[in-house]
Amino acid sequence: MNAFPRECRRPEPATAGDGALRRLTELSPAEFARDVWARTALYTPRAGDFSDLFSAHAVDELVSRRGLRTPFLRVAKDGSTRPDTSFTSSAGVGATISDQLDDTAVWRAFADGATLVLQALQRTWQPVGDFVTGLSSDLGHPVQANAYVTPPQSRGFDDHYDVHDVFVLQIQGTKRWLVHEPVHRDPLRDQPWTDRRPAVAEAAKADARIDTVLEPGDTLYLPRGWLHSAQAQGAVSIHLTLGIHTWTRYILAEQLAQQALAMLREDPYMRTTLPLGIGDPREEIDLVRGLLLAAVEGADSAPLFHRARRGQARPAPLGPLAQFEAVDGLGPESAVRLREGLEARLEGQCLRTRAGWLEFPRTDLPPVTSLLDGDVHTAGDLGVALVRRLLRAGVLVPAEP
Repeated sequence: MNAFPRECRRPEPATAGDGALRRLTELSPAEFARDVWARTALYTPRAGDFSDLFSAHAVDELVSRRGLRTPFLRVAKDGSTRPDTSFTSSAGVGATISDQLDDTAVWRAFADGATLVLQALQRTWQPVGDFVTGLSSDLGHPVQANAYVTPPQSRGFDDHYDVHDVFVLQIQGTKRWLVHEPVHRDPLRDQPWTDRRPAVAEAAKADARIDTVLEPGDTLYLPRGWLHSAQAQGAVSIHLTLGIHTWTRYILAEQLAQQALAMLREDPYMRTTLPLGIGDPREEIDLVRGLLLAAVEGADSAPLFHRARRGQARPAPLGPLAQFEAVDGLGPESAVRLREGLEARLEGQCLRTRAGWLEFPRTDLPPVTSLLDGDVHTAGDLGVALVRRLLRAGVLVPAEP
C-alpha cells in the first residue's frame, strides 16, 4: 500500500505562525498527541517546503569549508559504516587536528555509492538548530538532527529500528521507504535492533505497512521500534532525520530508584555488615525490601529529572563579542531577554539552567521570576545590577526593544 490510512477529515493547512510540529504533520499538537504520538507511523505528503532548513549547498558547505571533525560525519555503504580514518586527515598547517573531514576522500566515497550522514546538525547548521529548538519545545522531549545524503540507487542501512522516534523530511531527490510494524514495541535505549536481528530480518520479508516514495516536501513520522529501510531512486537524495529522544516511565523509575538508593546510603543501619555466617538471606532481603520501598515512597525524582533534561542539550548560541557589548553598554533602557534553550528553573532561591546555577537574595526573586516568561524586559525594570550579573552569567542576552 502507498501510505498509512489517514482520517477522512483533513486538518486545515499549516499557516505562518504555526509551530514546528504542525509544519511537519499538518496536525495540531492536540491532534498529533491523540492520534499519532508514540502509537503509529504517519506519512504526510506535501507537508511543505523545507529548503529553508537544509539543501545541497549546505552539504557542500559543511563538508568542504567548516572544518568538521568526526563524529559530525559518518560514511555508510551496504549496511555498514566505514572507519573514520578512511575519510579524515590532518588539518594542515597551524592546526594539530588529525581527524578533520578530508573533502577529497568524502567525495570519492560518495562517488563509490556511500551515504554521507551529517550528524548533530543542530550544532553545526543554524536553520536546522533553530527548527529543532522549536520542535523540542512543542514536544517536550530532546531532539537532534541528522542529514542523510545518498547517491542514486543506493541504500545506506539495512532494515532496522531506532530506539528513538524520528521525523523524516525529504529535502531533495526521492527515496523509497519501506516501513513495517515493530517486532519489539517501545524499545529502551539499551535495546537496539541488533539484539533482535533475526526477528527484524524475518519481519522485513512481510508486506510493508507503508511502501511509498518520499518526494521533496514529504514527511514521515516513525515511533521508536518501527522497522524501516530506504533506498534512493534515480537522483541524489537528501533527507533530514529529526531524532526525538523520548523520556519514558522507565527513566522516571530509574531516577526514583537512584534517589532512593542515595537516601539509603545515609542510613547507618543499611551500611551495617550482615551477620556472621549468614546462610539463608531471605529474612534480610525482606527487611531491605521494606526499607527500599519506604525510600522509594519518600523519594522525589523531580530534581534528577530536570537535571537530566538540562544535560540533554545545550542552550542557544551565545556570541561573546555581542555579549561583551551588551554588558559594556548596559543602562536602564537596555532591552534583554532570557537566553533560549536554557531549561531555566527556579528552585527556592537558586536558578538552575544549562549555563550553570545562581543563588539570589530574596529581594531579587520577583524580577528573576518575571524574566522566566521569556519576554523582553528592560534593565531598569529588572534592576541594572541584577541584569549585569545575569548577562555575565550567560543567562540573559541582548534583545530588540
